[in-house]
Amino acid sequence: MSDARRELPSVNALLETSGVRSLLAHHPRRVVLDAVRSAVDAARSSGDPHRTEEQWIDSITSVVRRSTQSSLRRVINATGVVLHTNLGRAPLAEVAIRAIEEAAGGFSNLEYDIETGQRGSRYSHCVGLLRQLTGAEDALVVNNCAAAIVLSLNALAQKKEVLVSRGELVEIGGSFRIPEIMARSGAKLVEVGTTNRTHDDDYRRAITPKTGAIVKVHRSNFTIEGFTSDVSVESLAFIAAEHGLPVIHDLGSGLMIPLEAYGLTGEPTASTAIASGATLVLMSGDKLLGGPQAGIILGASNVVAKLRKNPFARAMRVDKLTLSALEATLRLYLDPERALREIPVLSMLTESAEEIESRARVLARTLRDGGVGVEVAATKASVGGGAFPTAAIPSAALVLEGNATELEEKLRNADPPVIGRIANGKLLLDLRAVLAREHAILCRAVLQALS
Repeated sequence: MSDARRELPSVNALLETSGVRSLLAHHPRRVVLDAVRSAVDAARSSGDPHRTEEQWIDSITSVVRRSTQSSLRRVINATGVVLHTNLGRAPLAEVAIRAIEEAAGGFSNLEYDIETGQRGSRYSHCVGLLRQLTGAEDALVVNNCAAAIVLSLNALAQKKEVLVSRGELVEIGGSFRIPEIMARSGAKLVEVGTTNRTHDDDYRRAITPKTGAIVKVHRSNFTIEGFTSDVSVESLAFIAAEHGLPVIHDLGSGLMIPLEAYGLTGEPTASTAIASGATLVLMSGDKLLGGPQAGIILGASNVVAKLRKNPFARAMRVDKLTLSALEATLRLYLDPERALREIPVLSMLTESAEEIESRARVLARTLRDGGVGVEVAATKASVGGGAFPTAAIPSAALVLEGNATELEEKLRNADPPVIGRIANGKLLLDLRAVLAREHAILCRAVLQALS
């Protein structure tokens, strides 16, 4: 019996076909050659050598497309989770994107003082805006909020004890736990109180000459209800002042303006946290603030100065692109109404359900015209990103007809990928986190994927 694999075309023969020569005109030879070899190996492994030239070209083109595609890609977030950690959290405002382009396209005064002509400091950027917006004496920007915790504790409480309520020893995304992050700072964690109840005296009894700081962690990604109590930042500041200790408040999500008017309650703003009397307030830049990934440290100028001098500050510093995007985002907050309108996260969270339903009906008509079976349904969206954990925000979604699992896979592999969610056996494309400017992209991706 003859081996069918002997009938496979040679790599050289495939390279001479018109389809592969066309690929060579647009891609590096090495990429195309690897794709041809991969396609031949795949056919050999499957025992399917009998293919037309067109089928070989399709197979090779598919391999070339996958190998030249960026690993980090834009996706359409139709999950209904606004700050979706797996999907990159906060999309940037247009002004922040333009600021990145400006900073990336040439040189900048990252560490150059234009007025004096002398060496400057990257730590000076964004400080003025953060002081103005929050009331803090000083500010420091590092690469994320976990870095802000490590830097703060290392600078203020290395080899000393740090008091934290047991009810605040939370786990954040990716199985990272606050106690483990804090331990890397060189401080020793001392738990006070119980999971559900912690009192002023729990902190007072735990303070010893070895104590270096008190940490307050805002429980932003879960709630404890029932027989509970905790100690406010104001009370902790009073207790700490009696012993000359700093209070470090991990605020988390970085809310800059209140959202109670839109039904979102329970998340303190940065200015409120500063006014509460904490020595340092730590927060993220890429959550409710709506900017790039960053850790923002606000607080007393003498303490922030100490952090700047710590060797960890250099290891955790941010680059010009982050600073440019953060500064542009912060500048929008000088006009709160403009911030609500132009910062995507805030716009998504504050848009009315009626407006979203109206958008959904327009999209549904376009998809039906293209032959896609679709209905519009009311849904509940969520904030995500460890913020407002119990909030269920009224929203609207496109409900696609057909096998939900198959539809989800097709859309996930669309260009760009459309990420929805399956509920009650149906695939939903929730529009709460889909921007109006993404409508045409969403429709095109769905029509191409399902045609």
